[in-house]
Amino acid sequence: MTLETVSTNKSFGGVQGVYRHRSAQTGTEMTFSVFVPGHAPGARLPVLWYLSGLTCTHANVTEKGEFRAACAEHGVIFVAPDTSPRGDDVPDDEAYDFGKGAGFYVDATQEPWAKNFRMRSYIEQELAELVAANFPVDMDRQGITGHSMGGHGALTIGLRNAGRFRSVSAFSPIVSPLSCPWGDKALTGYIGSDRANWREYDACALIEDGARLPDLLVDQGTADGFLEEQLRTDLLAQASEKAGQPATIRMQEGYDHSYYFISTFMAEHVAWHAERLKA
Repeated sequence: MTLETVSTNKSFGGVQGVYRHRSAQTGTEMTFSVFVPGHAPGARLPVLWYLSGLTCTHANVTEKGEFRAACAEHGVIFVAPDTSPRGDDVPDDEAYDFGKGAGFYVDATQEPWAKNFRMRSYIEQELAELVAANFPVDMDRQGITGHSMGGHGALTIGLRNAGRFRSVSAFSPIVSPLSCPWGDKALTGYIGSDRANWREYDACALIEDGARLPDLLVDQGTADGFLEEQLRTDLLAQASEKAGQPATIRMQEGYDHSYYFISTFMAEHVAWHAERLKA
């Protein structure tokens, strides 16, 4: 796969790059960002994947996430993909929570979405292979995190691929698409009305069905306007406790859903992942 460099900037002794390639999974051009800390020649570094939320691209966390100092300190590569396929020929919806910018990290099976909206396979397979081939990553040391819809993506991808990821965390994740309006709309539209097919895209259901992680870290703001109806952090706490899934779920007083919240705790998440990726 041909990789085009869109931009590079030196930052904290490393290189923040933005890249573009033609995706076989989505049938579109896809853009993503990678921060590579300074490192010894020939070294292979652990990698932390970050999945963004509704309406976002790679640029939101790249510009506002404040992760580079921590990644430079701990020697961790940081990869931020887009949230959906894009382009004039890609189907879309007028609402912010469906279509472009709202891929929900699923492989759609319903028309007209099935052709392009294959974000699960894009993240789990194609982009992973591309990053491994072009950057100094140690693919035996991978962590994954994300925000909101991306928190849902991080939890579900981590739970489905527990042998691949040594560490999984999330900021303000949608923990149960089976139990919230965002999930009901997205999974009905992308996957169809048979809710049994949704369970592989629901963190609480995956835990109930036996999926396990060595550990889990979640930060959630108490002043988040989406908490009670859409995010339902309480359901993840209940599912984890019932199943004996180790989980540190921190309710952060007064914080909302924004990057002011994410950037406040990003360095802690990077350090938490680094500890596990270097063990």
